[in-house]
Amino acid sequence: MLKHVVAWKVADAPSPEGQKTIASIVAGLESLVGVVPSIRALSVGPSVVTGPNHWDLGLVVDFDDEAGLEAYQVHPEHQKVAAHIRSVVSEQAAVDFLV
Repeated sequence: MLKHVVAWKVADAPSPEGQKTIASIVAGLESLVGVVPSIRALSVGPSVVTGPNHWDLGLVVDFDDEAGLEAYQVHPEHQKVAAHIRSVVSEQAAVDFLV
């Protein structure tokens, strides 16, 4: 199994506007479950801990293998959600590993 882990920083995350942005990202990513066939499990949510070493939002998606991740990356619905995310976040970090 391959785990795809992503974290984002959102400008003004603690503000009401930042919280709306985070909610829109969560909703967009959750909408991919059942739409992108290669997703085996998806967890996404805002960080419950704040501080200089914490990011605002995290995602973990499970795939069978790297081919499943690639299918997810190029899926048209993921592309739409990813475009929205890129337009509203200030930083992104990702790591993919096998378990």
